Amino acid sequence: MKSSTSNVALYQLSYNQVKTYLVAALFIIGNIALPQLCHLIPQGGLVFLPIYFFTLVAAYKYGFTVGLTTAVMSPLVNSALFGMPPAAMLPIILVKSVTLALAAAFIAKKSNKVTLLTVALVVIAYQLIGSVAEWLMTGSIERASQDIILGWPGCLIQIVGGYLALRYLFKK
Repeated sequence: MKSSTSNVALYQLSYNQVKTYLVAALFIIGNIALPQLCHLIPQGGLVFLPIYFFTLVAAYKYGFTVGLTTAVMSPLVNSALFGMPPAAMLPIILVKSVTLALAAAFIAKKSNKVTLLTVALVVIAYQLIGSVAEWLMTGSIERASQDIILGWPGCLIQIVGGYLALRYLFKK
């Protein structure tokens, strides 16, 4: 189902549509390729947080169903194929990915527009909730704040790059 305003078209795809799986597959491939490129740089995954980028775009544009599929499958496939993220990190990465998908779909639906502010709200929301979850899971505030302290360039890339990618998709 398509909902639109004068400049934004959001989609809410369901699990009984083939299009859901095709669109999610494209975003999952992006979430596989981008981390591989970033891991060519020392600590590239920790700095650029690439596993989350296409989840943000998928959930914002196509809704929670595509976002959730992308959020869950991307880290699982990456871990199975490349060992990154390590299996021990999968629970927290899955929590953050699912939180990102939920935040992106919710904020997109409520705002019905894409702005730097709305995309920034998505990134801030999933980072804060994810960091609290990681702190509760690990007991380490240092480890929980790593995505924010080391990954601030990745957060900025998600905000600016996500905004630009979404603006491009919304114009199509």
